[in-house]
Amino acid sequence: MKKREFLKKAGAGTVATVAAVNAPYVHAQSKTTIKWRMQTYAGAALAEHVVKPAVDSFNKVANGQMVIELYTADQLVPTGELFRAMQKGTIDAVQSDDDSMAAPVDVSVFGGYFPFATRYSLDVPVLFHQYGLNEIWEEAYGEVENVKWLSAGSWDPCHFNTVKPIRSLNDLKGLRVYTFPSAGKFLSRFGVVPVNLPYEDAEVAVQTGELDGMAWSGITEDYTVGWADVTKYFLTNNITGAWIGSFFANKEKWDALPAHLQELLRLAMDSSHYYRQHWYWGGEAKLRTGGTKLTLTSIPDNEWAQVEEEALKFWDEVSASSPRSAKVVQILKDYTGVMAKAGRPYRYT
Repeated sequence: MKKREFLKKAGAGTVATVAAVNAPYVHAQSKTTIKWRMQTYAGAALAEHVVKPAVDSFNKVANGQMVIELYTADQLVPTGELFRAMQKGTIDAVQSDDDSMAAPVDVSVFGGYFPFATRYSLDVPVLFHQYGLNEIWEEAYGEVENVKWLSAGSWDPCHFNTVKPIRSLNDLKGLRVYTFPSAGKFLSRFGVVPVNLPYEDAEVAVQTGELDGMAWSGITEDYTVGWADVTKYFLTNNITGAWIGSFFANKEKWDALPAHLQELLRLAMDSSHYYRQHWYWGGEAKLRTGGTKLTLTSIPDNEWAQVEEEALKFWDEVSASSPRSAKVVQILKDYTGVMAKAGRPYRYT
């Protein structure tokens, strides 16, 4: 009997020991998954390229510790309200340009398509990582309550795709186009009429005659999102070589993330920036040469030079708006000078 009692107690002790050893693992697995809602400026078809691959990768590698739910343009809130919604915590993260979501900072004018600030997509990461724009953006958003600016990257160039051909500056007069706020303000100097409406309504607006086209993207997006199906012409002249967009987060939510998830999210954003670099660069050339839906038109160089000259006046006006804006404009001027002096392949003219 004593032997039996000993064996019973020993068995119970073994079970308790195993349970104790496994308890931390079981407890760790039962922790609630962190869930974020991110909204992008892009519609569903475009989001498949500009953000979804990176979000899918993040969710996979986060291994159940965190999940980002992705929403496309205007799905939760209108694009113009993205900043305030993120600030309040209605949504946790945003992918957008500063300009479109009306970010209340002086550098917001440089987000999206600031006229002739860039010639190629690689200009954007160089300006941010090597010419000080990272630090300037961090400073600007550090002055805003409960919003964390995370990372900027480049998208496509800004061209016109329209229902009627553009072959001279005179053809821009009265043209009703869907475009970004700062780009529209600049283009209005040449008679363009910027029209503000929800992203997903732009295609229908062309079909109903409310719009004459878009000055919103390069040719890759025109084909991807369906705009090449409702317009006929693509102007090869562009007002900017690459769109500047960023990732942002609600600061309280960002600060609450473990350090390893913050780092993982930064890596996912870098992955998104890299994907867009080659997707747009290859797509722009391929669809100009092999696309069958849009006829290419051009404005002569001597006429287009007037647009480039006007852009420098626009820069100076923005420079006068704040000391920080003046600093950004000076960086753009310095960078443009370096690229021009470097010559081919950095600049051809």
